[in-house]
Amino acid sequence: MADRFERKLAILLKVESTYATDSTPGVGDALIAQNVTFSPMEGDDVPRDLILPHFGSQGITLAGTYARLEFDIEMAGAGGAGDVPRYGGALRICGWSETVTASTDVTYTIIENGVESGSIYFVMDGVRHVMLGSRGNVTMTLNAKGNPQFRFTMTGLLGTISDVTNPAVSAAALITPLHVSDTNTELTLHGWSAVAESLSIDMGNTVTRRALIGEDSVRITNRQATGTAVVVARSLATINWFDIATSRSRAAMSLIHGTTAGNIVELAAPKVEIGRPTQGASDGIVNYSLPLMLCPDTALDELEIIVR
Repeated sequence: MADRFERKLAILLKVESTYATDSTPGVGDALIAQNVTFSPMEGDDVPRDLILPHFGSQGITLAGTYARLEFDIEMAGAGGAGDVPRYGGALRICGWSETVTASTDVTYTIIENGVESGSIYFVMDGVRHVMLGSRGNVTMTLNAKGNPQFRFTMTGLLGTISDVTNPAVSAAALITPLHVSDTNTELTLHGWSAVAESLSIDMGNTVTRRALIGEDSVRITNRQATGTAVVVARSLATINWFDIATSRSRAAMSLIHGTTAGNIVELAAPKVEIGRPTQGASDGIVNYSLPLMLCPDTALDELEIIVR
């Protein structure tokens, strides 16, 4: 019997037209991922606990079975202004709408009603797990000198598991990301052109598996977007994070990564609160770690992603 190798991996994701109806993703729907973790059979173990005239296990019932998939995707453009990035479908099933402006940009904005779902094929060296009705959460991480990443955590209903031929997925058309640097990246926070070591954002979706009489689904039932910025400490005259945190004032954050059309990703948050700063140091230089709370301005607008 031949061994199976974890590095021979393909992830195919396609948005569903009808909830939990297989949208049959193909090679063109492939996501080129990193740091993949797959849990093929999550759920509840219900003990039978029968009373008998002897000891011993009576086994369990597997209830509410589902699958969970986590993976990183490089944060990069799509090759041309107005082109849809490969990860667009993944954002859509994490509670974002996708608006394409031809030759200009693709904008992702938060939605709560009518959140789309996706079919995901997880193929590891000849065995395919199908996840249906999938929805999830996304985080974003940008560390200086590293490539920026989206991390997706997807939950889906358990579909078929079968032997298949590995799909012919290729990274040939994948856009190469730009590393996070002074040249490639610009961060503005509360009006300050920040000197920063890192920025992370967690959309904080609560993803709930619902296994009920008459309903079998995965829902996004809440959202609390938070983050952390690690910035170089400057004089209080330059920027006073302690006053900002104490006053509970809200102001904008903007991150623009990339300089050439076709490989620019922008994160825009209109109303960001700063939590309690903590002091540290890197390379002997004092820094502050700033908790971020991304708040809506009007509604459903605490963060926008623009790919252009």
